[in-house]
Amino acid sequence: MRKLLDSARGGRGAAVFLVGEGGIGKSRLAATAADLGFAADMRLLRGRGSAIGPPAPFRSLTEALLSLTRLDSPVDVDALGPYRPVLGRLIPDWGPPVTDHDDGSLVILAEAVLRLIGLAGRRNGCLVTLEDMHDADPETLAVVDYLTDNIGRQPTVLLGTVRADPGPALTLAQSAARRGAAVLMELDRLGKPEVCRLAASCLGVGQQDVSPDATDLLWAGSAGNPFLVEEVLGGMVDGGLLVAQDGRWQLCDTTPATAPPTFVRSVARRVEQLDPRTRELVSAAAVLGPRFPLALMREVTGLSYRDLLSHLHTDRAAQLIVSDDQAPGWYGFQHQLIVEAVLSLLTPADRARLSAQVADAVEAVYPGLPGEWCQACAALRLDAGDIVAAGRLFLESGRRALNQGAADSAVALLDRAWELLAHEDGATRADVLETLLYALAEAGQIDRAFNSVTSLDQAGSGLDRQRRARLRTRLAWAAHVAGRYADGVAQVDAARALLGPDASPADSAPIDVVDAYLAVDQPGPEQLRKAESLARRAATVAQTADLPVVACQAWQLLGALVRPRDPVQASSCLERSRAVAVQYDLPIWEIHALARLGNDDAMHDGSLDRLTEARRQASRIGAVTARYHADSSTALQIILRGDFDAAEALIDDVLTATTRLGLREPARYVRLLRVVLAGHRGQSQEMTHALADFREREGDLIQHAPRIHGLAKATCALLEEDRSRAMAELAMAMRYEAANPTIYAYAGRYGVQLLLRILSGDMDWEAYEEITADPGSRFRWDRQFATFGRAVLAGRSGQHAEAAAAVDEAMSVGAPYAMGKHLGLRLVGEAALADGWGTPVEWLRTAEEYFHSADIPAVAGACRALLRSAGARVAQRRNGAGEIPAVLRADGVTVREYEVLRLLVHRLGNREIADQLHLSPRTVERHISSLLTKTGLPNRKALGELAATVVPS
Repeated sequence: MRKLLDSARGGRGAAVFLVGEGGIGKSRLAATAADLGFAADMRLLRGRGSAIGPPAPFRSLTEALLSLTRLDSPVDVDALGPYRPVLGRLIPDWGPPVTDHDDGSLVILAEAVLRLIGLAGRRNGCLVTLEDMHDADPETLAVVDYLTDNIGRQPTVLLGTVRADPGPALTLAQSAARRGAAVLMELDRLGKPEVCRLAASCLGVGQQDVSPDATDLLWAGSAGNPFLVEEVLGGMVDGGLLVAQDGRWQLCDTTPATAPPTFVRSVARRVEQLDPRTRELVSAAAVLGPRFPLALMREVTGLSYRDLLSHLHTDRAAQLIVSDDQAPGWYGFQHQLIVEAVLSLLTPADRARLSAQVADAVEAVYPGLPGEWCQACAALRLDAGDIVAAGRLFLESGRRALNQGAADSAVALLDRAWELLAHEDGATRADVLETLLYALAEAGQIDRAFNSVTSLDQAGSGLDRQRRARLRTRLAWAAHVAGRYADGVAQVDAARALLGPDASPADSAPIDVVDAYLAVDQPGPEQLRKAESLARRAATVAQTADLPVVACQAWQLLGALVRPRDPVQASSCLERSRAVAVQYDLPIWEIHALARLGNDDAMHDGSLDRLTEARRQASRIGAVTARYHADSSTALQIILRGDFDAAEALIDDVLTATTRLGLREPARYVRLLRVVLAGHRGQSQEMTHALADFREREGDLIQHAPRIHGLAKATCALLEEDRSRAMAELAMAMRYEAANPTIYAYAGRYGVQLLLRILSGDMDWEAYEEITADPGSRFRWDRQFATFGRAVLAGRSGQHAEAAAAVDEAMSVGAPYAMGKHLGLRLVGEAALADGWGTPVEWLRTAEEYFHSADIPAVAGACRALLRSAGARVAQRRNGAGEIPAVLRADGVTVREYEVLRLLVHRLGNREIADQLHLSPRTVERHISSLLTKTGLPNRKALGELAATVVPS
């Protein structure tokens, strides 16, 4: 434009037409040209067409030329000669208009205008701007057409702005450009980079300070139209949707995604410009959501694919909707807020009508409403005002979500169904409640499940006995998940009473399997037999009565029940449960089976792979109870592996979460694991505290007694070098197990107890072979001790080579279990020294190194004593012991406890101390508790004061 103006001042004029849609920037460019002309001291004439009122001939020309009469240095119009009277038609001040004109008078008038603007620009050139020519009258356009052909020898630039809508003005501009009489500048919309640049300019920041998501929304709301960019930008800022954070403008996460009014107006203008069929198509698509398949819109509109595409690919529709490159046959709106804006333009009646039409189309195109179409159709039916149909579809969506393991989503969908079906019959309400109880149990919302008893009674009124019994059974299952056994038994009894003595096997099977689960954790010598009988009966019926969930439950429980006597058969039961879950597409039950199979893997060969996979899948779909069961099993295996800090962290995480969710059964189990963890650390005081906490919160549960005595207390006794106490604890574990059989392994019968009996001379080869022939002896943790026992028997009988090979085998079996393997070496090393076989000095050195590093001094000291008795050199194990003040050494303070005490001088918290010493906060707490006991001080503050006096500065 600058070059054209310079050329005009030199006597070579030009006509320029700026063409584009409204708001594209035509007027802004025209104003910029006027600024350039003003700076060059050119005469500026401006007129504008108007769509307001009846068309006035020559309006824009008259407005432009009238400015010449208001100038301080007016044009010498007398120089126009005979053309001055002709201009009277436009400017009355220059005389009365000529009236006796012929058909060629417009040409004469146009020539008069041409000469006038040439005269006006004689000194420094002239810029004539005619805006909104699309609103100009035909006479004005005729004059402009003449000017474009003849302005080349005038010191004038004629600049016209024309909207890109079909009409005479656009035709004039295009024709003039084709014949070379004018320059046609077509203004396109801005791309995203240009939108970002414009927004940054308006906000007074650099482009890098406008976030990409803000740019995307601006571009979608404006379609690259500069005027709309500014309008939408202002609305986003004023509405709090776009905010400045640390100098960077971005969408506000906490602001509801509501379309600003300016955005809605922008979209409304574009929607209103669509033809009726395209507008109906766009509105129907918005009712469905951000994305839609072409096949569905074909069903809604009745249009052919070709016609649909012709509507979607128009320029105006393309501003709103684009094809989905990732999903052929799918289209989507440029942004979610465009959907909201389109919906805001619909009346409630139109939205309800379109929602019903789209819902009908969804059901026709997608029979059975697979996948997400069920929930989408539910929302459409709700928008259409069909409350009952929507409620039933939300029920089905919730049922599917639960089957897929998305328990939290299932609860939300079923809550919606319950609300919508509030006035339906009892059977329908019972359908919702039955599924909701399962979902609440899986989602860990146990209190809500039990608080639904009132709803259960309301829904159950008027139902048949079978249906009411099913509701009670669901609540009994929730009680089992929560560890509320008395409540569960009460619900089972109520369900059986409703069915009566003549209940069919299909009605009884769901009750039997829940009853079986509840029986497992009840005391009594026959409880496991009862549980197995009930579970087998339920599994048998489930096969023929098409009860896949019951089958999954039954086979999983049978796997746990038969494991103590036949681990291989147990895994087979679990694989059967998993197969049923896969066959019937029940992911949540597949994950439960996977977690149990993972536990079997860990017990058989020490692998944690399937437990880890079960946890990952459970976390992905929100199967809360399955995840924490997997975590609990993992925590025990980590304890056995000797990774005590990791086990402690996992136990704390699970306990916090399960306590919050009211999942008492897994919470109870990890509290038990705290006892086991303390025992395997050799910390009897910590174990006593953990056991007291377990009993205070959970009661003295007799089914856990074998592990408490055999896995926790006996191990702790061995780590304190009290073998007689360990034997007594193991004997106590066996008595509890005989009086109250349990599904929990690791009580010691096949492992530690077997080894200790051999060491004491209480077991010969025959007894050994009888015990190790039992299928229950196949778990890897026990096998390491049994193999160490075989080595002792072989060495004692003179089979020295076989004994040494058995130790090597035991170390291989015990490879995953650091503490257990080294404990075995310590025990076998003593026997090998006495009987003269193997390499006991090497074994004892290995064990001593481990127990010293693990801060288990009693076993480390015993190893050193045995090494000395064998005449072996024993390394000094000071490692900072000499730095401990004598007064603290006298109290038995260890090196690690002294390290903790030194940091108390600086008043550090447990977390800070843990970070410095690379411990867990709970380990630090344990050391502080031990320091308080050993020093006799009352609290942490007193420890800090002691540290300040005895710790060197």
